[in-house]
Amino acid sequence: MAPHRQGAGLEHPRDARPSVDQLLGLRYPSRQTESIFEETAAILSSDTVMQLSLADRVRFVLYGVGAHYHARLECVHHAFAEHAANRPDAVAVEHGEEKITFRDLDRLSNTLAHDLRVRGVYPGQRVCLLVQRSIAMVVAILGVLKAGASYVPLDGGIATDQTIKFVLEDSGANLVLCLSSFSHRVPSHVESISLEGFMQRSGSHALPPIDHSFSDHEVYVIFTSGTTGKPKGVSISHRNVMNLLSLDPGKVGMRPGARVAQLLNIAFDMCAWEVLGSLINGCTLCIRGKAREDWEAVLRTVDVVISTPTILQCYRAEDYPNVRSVATAGEPCPQALADSWSRTANFFNSCGPTETTIVNTAEVHELGKPISIGRPTPNNRVYILDQDLKPLPIGQVGVMWAAGRGISAGYLKRPDLNEERFVPDPFARDGSCMFHTGDLGRWTEEGRLQHHGRIDDQVKIKGFRVELDGVAAALQSYREVTQAVALLVDKVLWGIICPSHLDLSAVRSAASEVMPYYAVPTRFLPLDQLPKTKNGKVDKAFLRELICNSLSREASSSSSSKPQAPELASRDPKPGNIIG
Repeated sequence: MAPHRQGAGLEHPRDARPSVDQLLGLRYPSRQTESIFEETAAILSSDTVMQLSLADRVRFVLYGVGAHYHARLECVHHAFAEHAANRPDAVAVEHGEEKITFRDLDRLSNTLAHDLRVRGVYPGQRVCLLVQRSIAMVVAILGVLKAGASYVPLDGGIATDQTIKFVLEDSGANLVLCLSSFSHRVPSHVESISLEGFMQRSGSHALPPIDHSFSDHEVYVIFTSGTTGKPKGVSISHRNVMNLLSLDPGKVGMRPGARVAQLLNIAFDMCAWEVLGSLINGCTLCIRGKAREDWEAVLRTVDVVISTPTILQCYRAEDYPNVRSVATAGEPCPQALADSWSRTANFFNSCGPTETTIVNTAEVHELGKPISIGRPTPNNRVYILDQDLKPLPIGQVGVMWAAGRGISAGYLKRPDLNEERFVPDPFARDGSCMFHTGDLGRWTEEGRLQHHGRIDDQVKIKGFRVELDGVAAALQSYREVTQAVALLVDKVLWGIICPSHLDLSAVRSAASEVMPYYAVPTRFLPLDQLPKTKNGKVDKAFLRELICNSLSREASSSSSSKPQAPELASRDPKPGNIIG
């Protein structure tokens, strides 16, 4: 079946700039090439850029600067209100047998906004949501935004009491909207509202909307996982969100009437891609249940799926022919996975940390072509720089710095970290900042961005620098390997591969053909499936624990040089149980 294409709107937007070859003089004289560069260099000019060759100066701009398009509306709930006015009887959200129309969702969220105002919630304040996937969750999000406030999401089935306490204190939220099943988890000194109770007493009377929101107002605060310390709250504005989700390619096929799967937990920023993207573009949001069959039921009926690669690998593209657009982010995407889904759908591979508003690069994958993370999304920029913040020539691997309208306002109450990660953009004249992503990447000659792991994933083995994500990608190139992870544990390079029945000698031999000897894993750990975190990414911390436990058993028994595949029962790899 050929991929379903919906026209140019799904392709990455391009402006009228000539191709690189034209700019390099094949069709234009050198004088015109210089003038075109100088025109763009009004935004991106610096001494360091001018040190590049003419070809790389042109491509630094042509590749690294996203197209210039503007969101028509300023705020998330403004876009939703338009769809509610134009299609009031269309279904806005469905969860199993429950459904709510745009009219009723608009009415309930307006009523909630008025209720929040009565309780002292005003623009600039934050409201914590202690919820799980539900229609009430969507009502809460819209109600908070219509009150002019921002929401701080927590998944009530996953967040620990310690996390709840920390997030409330750090965000300054003094009101919690929660599902009744989580009300007992709200600290006694914090006011809470049961969403089910609110919806039961709201009645059918329609109240007028409250509109005191502007594009620079905060939409949400997402707290990162805190794997390197305490969690960090990232502030995202309406301008940030509308710049991604109301324009291609960030819309990833979302349009009025389209059905969008809601798979992820609300504390994961990719959930905002699902929920806010659906509200902004007039779609029907289809919320999954917890059982495996609930996932499959949703996937069989939707047009758009947004997921991590780890989750998506649990499902075969051919089983879900109705899916027209798929977007992945959050971790490296295997080539085979992209090729599989791109046979029947527009497959968007994308990348970007929470601080750049979900993702800041994306592109439709072309079947059979090397996987990439695409190009900067509209009004965003990506620079590949060396350690001295100097631009690198095309093809060289460097640190990815992000700039443009997707850059967040920074971390809550972390001035030290803000100063370290958000620095003045030396290539812009508007006083804006660029963000240190911690990712490594390089531009291809065709202008596509390839991800080369993270700075903290680079290790030294026998004196050589090795990128763990690169090792994993090489392992996955072997035809029978479905998933792979590389880890350095006690100075030994491990390859964790799936499925568990693989011929390890064949895998090692295949790896030796595509990698230097020092990058071939010394030890292998075969598993049926990789364990996942609550956000649907590979749980590398748990894998380290498995390896360490296996080594401990080896040391105590000394009966085998090959570790047995450990039991994964405590981290059931089925997404319905892992994601929560």
